[in-house]
Amino acid sequence: LVAGPRPDRVPLSLAQSRMWFLNQFDTGSAVNNIPVAIRLSGSLDVVALGAAVSDVVARHEILRTVYPGGAGGPVQRVLPVSAMPVGVVPVPVAADAVLGEVAAVVSAGFDVTVEVPFRIRLFEVTDAVGEFVLVFVAHHIAADGWSMGPLTRDVMVAYAARSAGEVPGWAALPVQYADYSVWQRELLGSEDDPASLLSGQARFWQTVLAGVPDELNLPADRARPAVASFAGGRVVFPVSSVTHRGLVRVARSQNATLFMVVHAALAVLLARLSGTEDIVVGTPVAGRGEAELDSVIGMFVNTLVLRSRVSGGESFEQLVAATKDGDLAAFAHADIPFERLVELV
Repeated sequence: LVAGPRPDRVPLSLAQSRMWFLNQFDTGSAVNNIPVAIRLSGSLDVVALGAAVSDVVARHEILRTVYPGGAGGPVQRVLPVSAMPVGVVPVPVAADAVLGEVAAVVSAGFDVTVEVPFRIRLFEVTDAVGEFVLVFVAHHIAADGWSMGPLTRDVMVAYAARSAGEVPGWAALPVQYADYSVWQRELLGSEDDPASLLSGQARFWQTVLAGVPDELNLPADRARPAVASFAGGRVVFPVSSVTHRGLVRVARSQNATLFMVVHAALAVLLARLSGTEDIVVGTPVAGRGEAELDSVIGMFVNTLVLRSRVSGGESFEQLVAATKDGDLAAFAHADIPFERLVELV
């Protein structure tokens, strides 16, 4: 994976393709917006902050890319830095209205064919001296959860430099997202080519997921809504240090990872709750298998399907061993988009 010549029409990555379709299905939806809101306290150099954000937009092409459609499908079009004026102007807002204002910014949709799917707002809290809230919002076609780390880090590095009257001293990125998408398409090939890597992964999943149940019937305390609300919840529970040490001990004894042990335990729980042996769960994978992508903002994440057979006649150690084999095989075939996988099976 290196930066090299690009075709006149830079293709979308596989992950971007599904995000483009979902965006065009409903450009007003915010379900695929990724927000970051940072409270800043103290003396803020607004001019330096604006320069820092401009530095970051110049550093990451993906933050100034639009995705127009066409007869040959959507493409990536990187706009010049001059076409992306970044004006970070403080917007006065009362303390009790901050959450509402932030919600309005992060819940507004994007039409990625005509606008860069990235926005910035700076709110100045009028009730308190030296209180600001900086908001970034990116559509999933341009970023993923991992990307928020490089984004906020680069803004901080650039701000520290600009507030000292200097320019950021960072090294140039080895690749941009457009380089990755071109490389990915060349590496995986086409599903129409039976010898391609993509076709091989499709065959793998068709075999692994043959006969997969449509649904895992679990006891629920509410009915499934007729229309998805996209509302989410979170349940927090402690894992004691004693339990953690035990999990690590099991993992080491089976030459497995902690992830695999917890996956096996979850499969046991779901099997008991559902009264079935065929357990399928999904997990996000970062999709950043190349070291060159560590600091790149972009859409790499995918959903991976993990299938387990939980029979009553095996020990937990045997289940962990089987889980390890299944997880490793799944991780080795993690490039095909989840939505395409659903269509295939």
